[in-house]
Amino acid sequence: MNGPFPPHDPGHVPVMLAEVMEYLAPHDGGRYVDGTFGGGGYARAILAARDCQLWGIDRDPAAIARGAALAPAFPDARGGSRLHLLHGGFADMADLLAGDGVTTVDGIVLDLGVSSYQIDEAERGFSFRMDGPLDMRMNDTGPTAADVVNTLPENELADIIYHYGEERLSRRVARAIVAARAEAPLLRTSQLADVVRSVVRPDRSGIDPATRTFQGLRIHVNDELGQITRVLEQAPRLLAPGGRLVVVSFHSLEDRLVKQAMSRAAGRMPAPSRHDPRAMTARAAPADFRLLTGRPIRPGDDETRRNPRARSARLRAMECIAPSSIPASEPAE
Repeated sequence: MNGPFPPHDPGHVPVMLAEVMEYLAPHDGGRYVDGTFGGGGYARAILAARDCQLWGIDRDPAAIARGAALAPAFPDARGGSRLHLLHGGFADMADLLAGDGVTTVDGIVLDLGVSSYQIDEAERGFSFRMDGPLDMRMNDTGPTAADVVNTLPENELADIIYHYGEERLSRRVARAIVAARAEAPLLRTSQLADVVRSVVRPDRSGIDPATRTFQGLRIHVNDELGQITRVLEQAPRLLAPGGRLVVVSFHSLEDRLVKQAMSRAAGRMPAPSRHDPRAMTARAAPADFRLLTGRPIRPGDDETRRNPRARSARLRAMECIAPSSIPASEPAE
């Protein structure tokens, strides 16, 4: 099982696959989690490389259905599959795994980007490049992006687009959305993209003017940053000694959360000021984790040429070096 990675599903190109495998370092008999199963690119490579068990988690029912079709390709000695699928968000990883009798694992990989399948399916409403219903939900429940843009007050829309989309012209965009919806509800991706493009001009980057607004709405609709914060609280407590957490992020908001979580676990957070009372307390015990990446790893030029969606990817990884002492009730900072 140590041969080349099997061909990926042509509908999904796993980002930084070689780097993920290098830092995850799966071994025979190990137990691994792909917390963002998507098209199964990482899961397929891990299961093909080693005689191990893997739990794939995804809140998208379509991803679970794809996984069910893949499972027979990786049989176990008892006639079942080494691929186990769990339907739910990765923010509930600990509970989902516990429900399957798993409390510790040897590695976890997370790809925080939106799935290629979701982007490429116009009916999912993620892409401004194709006309489709303005949905953007990664699962099939809760408010859609159309609900958000047609009901929220202008100032709330502006805040979402600014904070989550990092769009500096967010107030101009929100004002245009409110004016447009007064004429007719915004129900299609093409409608929203045209509204944004009417007030945001293309810049030198070549990025479509609608990119940042769509990103902000998608993050809000799916509570993506909240989900990431919660999984980063749980993942370290699930790792056995020697276990590794590998995370691929795609924009600065995600990467900042990953960097901070890993730095805390590795005892690398900046020391408090000498004027801060916390500086008078005893030094913390040695950290239970070590960083495997001092700086984020970026994809190579060959990969970004083959797969332009990889160009903004950043990989960070850490390893558990002792049983975790992080309290189960520790709040996120």
